Amino acid sequence: MLTQNHSLKNLNTFGVEVKARLFAEVFSEKELVELLCDEKIKLEKKIVLGCGSNILFTKDFNGLVIKVSISGINVIEENDQSVLIEAGAGVIWNDLVKYCVENNYGGVENLTLIPGKTGAAPIQNIGAYGQELSDTFYSLDGVHTESCEKKTYTKNECRFSYRSSIFKEELKNKFIITSIRIKLSKNQKPNTVYKTLQEYLSKKEITNPSIKDMSKAVEVIRRQRLPDPTKIGNAGSFFKNPEVSKDTFNKLKSEFNDVISFPTDSEKVKISAGWLIEKSGWKGKRAGDVGTSADQALVICNFGNATGSEILEFAMRIKEEVANKFGITLEEEVNIL
Repeated sequence: MLTQNHSLKNLNTFGVEVKARLFAEVFSEKELVELLCDEKIKLEKKIVLGCGSNILFTKDFNGLVIKVSISGINVIEENDQSVLIEAGAGVIWNDLVKYCVENNYGGVENLTLIPGKTGAAPIQNIGAYGQELSDTFYSLDGVHTESCEKKTYTKNECRFSYRSSIFKEELKNKFIITSIRIKLSKNQKPNTVYKTLQEYLSKKEITNPSIKDMSKAVEVIRRQRLPDPTKIGNAGSFFKNPEVSKDTFNKLKSEFNDVISFPTDSEKVKISAGWLIEKSGWKGKRAGDVGTSADQALVICNFGNATGSEILEFAMRIKEEVANKFGITLEEEVNIL
């Protein structure tokens, strides 16, 4: 059922008050196809919202916002080594992680507490603490918005990269995901490459962590460092961690011995965007109702009734100062509309 001039304030975690000219919620792939094939809808500009945890609205949306609420988590295939799980695009991502952890299925435990819905996970190729969705991704189903054609995309076809995929590039707003499948291990070796995880496990005297131990560690760390979007408006990490050449990193290291970096599979070095922002003097800084978290400089917050434009302006000031100080250009992880 279509509604007009629908408020999106409760459908974006920044809590920005904007409206969609048209809004519809679908609970099955069949409903989605029927909606997209409606002649009145075909020419409308469209976007999909799950929890709105990775989007910043700077104005009302003059088109159709579709909320995909397809539920269900099911085991498709299973053997002694692995299990293939299918989840509807409307499933809360952390509910899927909990299901996997409780059943001792390994591969997504380090992605605990990442906000959003399962259908959004492939678009962003979500990742945290040394794991990415692409590590366990198998395939997904969805519908092309223009042709109403159903299609299954395999892992290679998704063209995953750091915080990106084909759905964030050439198929942006042209394909709607209805379900995803992930292949998990029953003999998962915990990924403890991140220093914060190592410190937590050491403090708890856990020398041989289980999947549940890893999930708990990530949960504790995230709750300590990241503001709850249900209490303070935010979309988590606003910027990506930039990748730089080894020469650039070595020059930075010679000047700033405390620079925080992360391992990558490429020849480049990933630098902590939060560290760059903090070193530029923006940690805990505020301008009216907009500011960075006092605990994690990478998180920009709406502390009251900030507009999307005010939040964006604040973010661009951060970006400019980091570029001036370090010669490194930050790239937004949040989608800006």
